[in-house]
Amino acid sequence: MSTNKIIAKAIQLINPEAQMSIDNHDLDTLQWHNGTTPIAKADIEAKFAEAEQAIADEEQAQIDLKASAKAKLVAGEPLTEDEANVMIGG
Repeated sequence: MSTNKIIAKAIQLINPEAQMSIDNHDLDTLQWHNGTTPIAKADIEAKFAEAEQAIADEEQAQIDLKASAKAKLVAGEPLTEDEANVMIGG
């Protein structure tokens, strides 16, 4: 999981409207845009574990959704499993 992704998710958990940019996975390079109120580095770091879990949950939800779609396509006949895999990009 990318550090930038974790940082961005942590910020989103604090302020979903925040607009920012970051270089090289370094919180010290964080720049706030479009009037976003800066968030303290310590506050962002405090959200890392929650951010990692939220990202993992989102990724698992996508996996589960694809599996569900595939099962429904296969059960609907006449699609084969290979055809269903092609349909969902799996």
